[in-house]
Amino acid sequence: MKIKLTLAVMIGIGAAFQPAMAQPTKAATSTPATPFDSRIEQLIAVLNGQMELDTFFTPSFLAAIPPAQIKAISDSFTQQYGKALSVQSVQRSGSNNATLQVEYEKAIATIEITTEVSPPFKVAGLLAKGFAVKGDSIDKIKTDFGALSGTSGFVVQKLSDDGVATLHALNDNKQFATGSTFKLYVLAELASQVAGGQRRWSDVVPLGVRNHSSAGTQNWPLDTPVTLQTLATWMISVSDNAATDALMRELGRDAVEGKLATIGHSAPDKALPMLTTVEAFALKSNPALRQRFEKASEAGQRELLASERAALSYSAIDMSHLGSGPVAIDSVEWFASPADTALLLNNLRRSNSQTTRDIMAVNSGIGPAAAGKWRYLGYKGGSEPGVISMSFLTQSKAGDWYAISGSWNNPAKDIDNAQFVSLMTRLLDSVTGS
Repeated sequence: MKIKLTLAVMIGIGAAFQPAMAQPTKAATSTPATPFDSRIEQLIAVLNGQMELDTFFTPSFLAAIPPAQIKAISDSFTQQYGKALSVQSVQRSGSNNATLQVEYEKAIATIEITTEVSPPFKVAGLLAKGFAVKGDSIDKIKTDFGALSGTSGFVVQKLSDDGVATLHALNDNKQFATGSTFKLYVLAELASQVAGGQRRWSDVVPLGVRNHSSAGTQNWPLDTPVTLQTLATWMISVSDNAATDALMRELGRDAVEGKLATIGHSAPDKALPMLTTVEAFALKSNPALRQRFEKASEAGQRELLASERAALSYSAIDMSHLGSGPVAIDSVEWFASPADTALLLNNLRRSNSQTTRDIMAVNSGIGPAAAGKWRYLGYKGGSEPGVISMSFLTQSKAGDWYAISGSWNNPAKDIDNAQFVSLMTRLLDSVTGS
């Protein structure tokens, strides 16, 4: 119930250079001026999978990025953008590194490259920072959203104290499973309690809970003292599930659920009760208990959560039932429409809490090239098999605020996270400068 999303992906591919496969840069000559220039000339063949790995990359790079991962990343790029065609420009930032603009059939990629400083000058780092689709438009983006398997939707709203204007939307009022995006409700309630003087960001509490997908707190002693701000930062930036449940415990389920009423939610009957992440894992991994939960009314579901605490604990989770595909994403989840999430993002903006904004900005969710187009970019995403959701609170360099939220669900099979990240990055790019 967590996702780490970024287009800044370390990539690598390779094998004996085939000059006919790579088009030179505009400034290239028949003989590269330096070994670094030679590596740049080889890059197109590398990106198209036409070179041996060990002739282009350092052993340490190949140790960090397994060949299967390298192929999967390169294939995802070519599937989305076609073949790499040429290096259009080279902006040197040192003797052995540069930022390149690389033309694909359908897009221009921004890629950073770093080589060794001594022979054989192999590539030690290759970083794809973002893609700008050629001739992109909101209509093309809508078409590509509509072509996704399952169901998908998004909304782009311009926010101001005078009102909200929806600029672009597709299925923006449809309820989607959103995964960890629900953690923004927890953050909103924490910000409200701090603003109301009930709590301070610096209040210290014991961690007290354990869960899967808890990158910040995995295997920490349960009595570890942590501040509420630390828990919130883990919860949003790395989607730490144990930190989330610790905050749910401290704030109270009822209080967090109350944000749906105060902020607004178009289908609270579908969104409530709001599960902890441990409860969601436990229900998904226990088919018999899950069926009872699915058949019950909201009141019955609350009674089950109270009476089956042992069966809904961390120790009861059976990960063997949470294997390769979607599990109960239509029933055991956190639900919201893109429009509901936009309301939540606007509430977070209107809270005027700098700490809240700082927490949301730790992980931008997209590559640095796209993120750098904004004065401010706050993000939270969510994912599990069959589910991905990405939501952004942004401020343009002109000072305008936007809420941008999108979701994609498919209960029948897993989905392509990288494809969705690309779509959402294009959606943000379409708004930049508006």
